[in-house]
Amino acid sequence: MTRHAPASRGQFAHFLALPTRWMDNDAYGHVNNVVYYSFFDTAVNRFLIDRGVLQVDSSPVIGLVVDTGCRYHRPLAFPDTVEVGIRVAHLGTSSVRYELAVFRHDDDEAAAEGHFVHVYVDRESRTPTRLPDELRAVLEEIHRG
Repeated sequence: MTRHAPASRGQFAHFLALPTRWMDNDAYGHVNNVVYYSFFDTAVNRFLIDRGVLQVDSSPVIGLVVDTGCRYHRPLAFPDTVEVGIRVAHLGTSSVRYELAVFRHDDDEAAAEGHFVHVYVDRESRTPTRLPDELRAVLEEIHRG
């Protein structure tokens, strides 16, 4: 397997700081792998909520995760504070591929990198739908194009 170099901070357009929690550590003394997915989900949804394009309980169009992955470079542990970098790698008609990286404190190299793909659907029918113009405009802000 080819080892990829960790991403650097300069490759990401937006960041969200998150504290690790006592319960995030596993029996091996580091943040468990499943917690990274929570970091990713929290960072993206916080970004969308803060930009006013996601109302969790009422948006007519919602993003469903259909693909996700993570590559780990170095461990994190409570009580680290992490910063999650976000960028949009692909902006389709009804889907978005987010790429994310988790940085410990002020480190320039990522401790972990991941992605997930949202397919946007009508809240009621769950059928794919075009990205609303307001959402597309916000996502363009962090598109690495």
